[in-house]
Amino acid sequence: MSYFKPLLLAAIALVALIYQLSSRKLRPYILLLASYLFIYMASKQLIIYILLATFAIHYFGLWLEMIEKDKKDAIKEVDRSLRKPIKARYQRRKKAVLTLGVLLLLSVLYTFKYVPFFSSIYNDFAYLFKLHPLKIHRLIAPIGISYYTLQCIAYLADVYLGKRQAEKSLPHLALFVAYFPQIMEGPIVRASDTLDQLFKGDPITFHSLTFGLQRIFYGLFKKYVIADRLNIPVTLVFTNYTHYHGGTLFLGMFGYTMMLYLEFSGTMDVVLGISEVFQIHLPENFRQPFFAKNVSDFWTRWHITLGTFFRDYIYYPLSLSKPLKTLTKKARKPLGNHYGPLVSGAIALFCVWFCNGLWHGAGWTYLFYGLYHFTFILGESLIEPPVRWLSKKLHINRQAKPYRIFQSCKLCIFIFIGEMFFRCATVSQGFAMLSRTIHDFTFSLSEVLTLGIDNRDLSVLILALAFVFVMSLLKEKGINVRESLAAQPLPIRWSLYYALVMAVVIFGAYGTGYIPVAPIYADF
Repeated sequence: MSYFKPLLLAAIALVALIYQLSSRKLRPYILLLASYLFIYMASKQLIIYILLATFAIHYFGLWLEMIEKDKKDAIKEVDRSLRKPIKARYQRRKKAVLTLGVLLLLSVLYTFKYVPFFSSIYNDFAYLFKLHPLKIHRLIAPIGISYYTLQCIAYLADVYLGKRQAEKSLPHLALFVAYFPQIMEGPIVRASDTLDQLFKGDPITFHSLTFGLQRIFYGLFKKYVIADRLNIPVTLVFTNYTHYHGGTLFLGMFGYTMMLYLEFSGTMDVVLGISEVFQIHLPENFRQPFFAKNVSDFWTRWHITLGTFFRDYIYYPLSLSKPLKTLTKKARKPLGNHYGPLVSGAIALFCVWFCNGLWHGAGWTYLFYGLYHFTFILGESLIEPPVRWLSKKLHINRQAKPYRIFQSCKLCIFIFIGEMFFRCATVSQGFAMLSRTIHDFTFSLSEVLTLGIDNRDLSVLILALAFVFVMSLLKEKGINVRESLAAQPLPIRWSLYYALVMAVVIFGAYGTGYIPVAPIYADF
């Protein structure tokens, strides 16, 4: 299932038409029906799992709120000095309910995504110790399970923390969980982001339609013109890496990173564009990641909603937990104010990146990918004081353009290598490709042109990547290209709109000889 199939885009257009012709009160139910139809077409009977998740968080959310109400009633008539143990008792009940709800959600996710992986690990040990092996059964996961599971966990956590009240209306909560544009590849939204918007039933306006279509076609441009065109050469490089020189392998790393970024960010443009048509504003998932200063900054710009989920619901709770706060206090005295907190921070950061790697997939390459980023983010924190001292000693302006360019180049190489391991079938293949790239770094244009692309494809790729780079650079500089475009005279504005549409139609990589990229993050 892909957002880019013409029939699906036509179906979304039909939903938009029915939505617009319906009353304000009925419109949200049109979106809910469309969402369930979309999920059913993609998952058939597996739709039952998203329904069960919705019922579960509705019930657990109300349960948490009922305990909170009981707590307030219990302490109302009690002397202030006696309130603390009563509050603690009810807090333990809330924590137990939250834990049960989260474990139920994670158990379903584990069953579909992780049982085969962990069973294979057990079988490796079983072989060594002559134990009885487990039979491995691979299940087809329901569409969007990695996304809506995190959304449901975030919802329960927010109710538990008192950040919002439990949603009384089951249809409201159902649309929040199942909203069709975001179900397959995100973004991972919080209840505070969309729950109140979804049931407003605002009409489609000329502004929301044109701005939504702007973004949709820009996403299609990234997907069809660049990502799909890169699919064949990238696949050839990674499946036959022993046949190519290091320069070609490096281009394969670069090509895969661009393909991943432009497919995923292009999908996000389509998702946010569709929602913008309905006047529903989803959170951004990308913010010019390749202009980041370092790895930590990169991850505040790439897959933003996943990063903020792990930050708010794993990193902060662990960092602020009593054991780690005690550890920080003890470490601060011998190690100082910078390195002392890093001890407990490293533990929380390790948990975040272990979960991040595992969320991306059940495999050693994904775990390696997560720990690769953990190592470099921690390393940046460790070397920051000496780098700062050395820069001051050598009178290096770390805000100057040359230094920023150096930072960007260093970051890009790091990201290319990380994504190479992400794409490889095994970790050992990743190291083999990296070794070959370093020790045999020769470049041949004729070799590149054997990768299933010709001079025309190469020219289109260079021009299209340059266009996306310029758009990103303008956005990084704070220039709102979309608003600037909308402010142009009508002939110029519509000429540019049609130029974008025609670029997708004429230069899109589809038809004989091209293999479209399946939505890469849909499997996660």
